[in-house]
Amino acid sequence: MSEVLEMGKVSARGQIAIPVQIRKEMGLEEGSKVIFFLEEDTLLIKRVNSQTWAQITAPLRSQKKKIKEEDVNDLIHRMRK
Repeated sequence: MSEVLEMGKVSARGQIAIPVQIRKEMGLEEGSKVIFFLEEDTLLIKRVNSQTWAQITAPLRSQKKKIKEEDVNDLIHRMRK
């Protein structure tokens, strides 16, 4: 993938249009799923397919009965690595 830098604008409803060149590069079409990662002032948007989603949520599914609210941030940080 090549490096692409584009600027967007947030609408009154909080929506952001992904520039055409980036959508094409990422293979994003109507109905494509993305996941948002927020850390301090950085927002990362990642394309999600069924395999990636299964990988991301596997630890949550395996721990669904054991997870405590105070453990959520640590689990998110471990998944990002």
